[in-house]
Amino acid sequence: MVNFLNKLGRDESGATAVEYGLILALIFLAMVGAIQTFGTSTITMWNKVQTAVSTATSA
Repeated sequence: MVNFLNKLGRDESGATAVEYGLILALIFLAMVGAIQTFGTSTITMWNKVQTAVSTATSA
């Protein structure tokens, strides 16, 4: 039993999967932040277009 626990403690085969998971999570968070920023700027742009069209049609 002690030999099994020693081997289990030295086993690093799952470390690569964990590292890839962390990298994937970081990429996902960066994408979410970029999409939120893009969405906010796009909404702002369309609000300006709406204001300009409303102003032009009411004049």
